[in-house]
Amino acid sequence: MSYTVAILGASGAVGQEALNLIEMRQFPVKELRLLASERSAGKTYPFRGKLLTVEAVKPSSFDGVDIAIFSAGAGPSKKWAPVAAGKGAVVIDNTSAFRMDKDVPLIVPECNIHAIENPPKRGIIANPNCSTIQMVQALKPLHEKFRLKRLVIATYQSVSGSGTPAMEELSEQSDSLLHGGEIDPPEQYPHQIAFNVLPHIDVFQPNGYTKEEMKMVNETRKILETESIAISATCVRVPVFRGHSEAINAEFEKKVTPQQARETMATALGVVIVDDPAKNEYPLATYSEGRYETYVGRVRQDISNPKGTSIDMWVVSDNLLKGAALNAIQIAEWLVANGKIRSKTRSAKKSVRKRAK
Repeated sequence: MSYTVAILGASGAVGQEALNLIEMRQFPVKELRLLASERSAGKTYPFRGKLLTVEAVKPSSFDGVDIAIFSAGAGPSKKWAPVAAGKGAVVIDNTSAFRMDKDVPLIVPECNIHAIENPPKRGIIANPNCSTIQMVQALKPLHEKFRLKRLVIATYQSVSGSGTPAMEELSEQSDSLLHGGEIDPPEQYPHQIAFNVLPHIDVFQPNGYTKEEMKMVNETRKILETESIAISATCVRVPVFRGHSEAINAEFEKKVTPQQARETMATALGVVIVDDPAKNEYPLATYSEGRYETYVGRVRQDISNPKGTSIDMWVVSDNLLKGAALNAIQIAEWLVANGKIRSKTRSAKKSVRKRAK
């Protein structure tokens, strides 16, 4: 069985990764539709030996689509996801548009795939925020064994989280400054990002936190299915092209040693422990680029907690892969493997044969 798949936001950084993954992982595609805004229409991208042309999205774009992967921003998702779902597609949305909707499951396959055992009411499945995904992937096995009580997080997020224009801006600013030139007024961030650190991702909220920080708070609780975890996050943009890093302090209800924490996380699918300080081995953003796994290191006892119930760790992952496109493709793969999506093409052929009889 093969499927008709649409990618909305196909010309963006995440859309391009989704396109590559569909080909590399041999996802069963009969037809692939690349969709975007009018501005990106007409661009071409190779797929399985052919060139596919990006089309401007319109209602008919989703006719006959089985799976639609959205990564064009919250605004387009709010407009087009109900249209696609209304035409029978399962929408896997990589934006913030529906994450906290009670009728939309928020899925990290390694953590809570059971949440889509039944078809989603709205026909939409949400991908969590990139920083949330890698964090809960590492923490879920620890939560099951030791029960999370409190999290304090500082993220160090690459510019690719803001899309291709932000990567270009970092490159242009860096090149200009390294050659003694001046930089143009920044367009992607409120301040220069080259050789700088910005403690500001997304818009500020009335409580002083940013929207990005509150995403980590609310999404983590939804995925882990508990409101009892106290969470505080500081999300920081750093001049790194790709790969998000996180310093996490996790407090549990039970005592836990660093060795217990390493052994527990090592059992989780997709988690790799890189933790040998004597050899200067720990997760790096540059190492994570292009890799599917989430890497954990610098696991140590929190010396400020005499109860022995807190652990510090460093978590790194490729934000465009596991933090976005890969997570979406894994959801689609699970849906197909478990018979949760039936190809409309095949269903239509069966209907024709039945009418013929």
